[in-house]
Amino acid sequence: MTNVFLTRLDSPIGRIELLGDDVAVTALSIERDGALPHDDEPERSNEVLDEAHRQLDEYFAGIRTDFDVPVRLVGTPFQQAVWAELERLGWGEAISYGALAAAVGKPGSARAIGGAVGANPVPIIVGCHRVLASDGRITGYSGGNGIPTKLWLLGHERIGFAA
Repeated sequence: MTNVFLTRLDSPIGRIELLGDDVAVTALSIERDGALPHDDEPERSNEVLDEAHRQLDEYFAGIRTDFDVPVRLVGTPFQQAVWAELERLGWGEAISYGALAAAVGKPGSARAIGGAVGANPVPIIVGCHRVLASDGRITGYSGGNGIPTKLWLLGHERIGFAA
C-alpha cells in the first residue's frame, strides 16, 4: 500500500490542499466556499509536498514561472495526452481548446478536451487555467471559485483574454 501525504497552504486564491505519495504530488485542490476536500484530516507532509508547497509559494510571489516537482497524473490515455500538452505550456502562454485538440491528434473534439482539462488532478502545477476559447474568451474553470480563480491566475501570469 502506498503512503498518502497531505499538506495545506494559504494563497491569494484561497487555501490549497496538496496530496501526494512517496514520490509525487497526486492532487491539488483549491478552496471552494471555504472548504477543502480533506479539511477533516490532519496534515502529514513529506519532502515532495514540502517542495511543492515551496514552489507554489514562489509562484504566487511571482518569483517562480515553472514547476519541477514530480506529479503523478492518473487518468485515461486521452486525459493523459491532454495533460501532457498542458505540461508543455509555460508561464504566460495560453492555448485554445481547438489547438489543444489538434495537438493531441483529435481535431474537432474541443468539448472532450474541456472535460479532460477540467479533470486535471493537479491544477496550477499543470496549467489548465491557460486554456481559452478560440476567440480568447474564458469559458469556465473547475478549480477554486471557478472563473474568478481563473481570472486571478491569468492576470498573475499576464495572459490576455477577451471579455
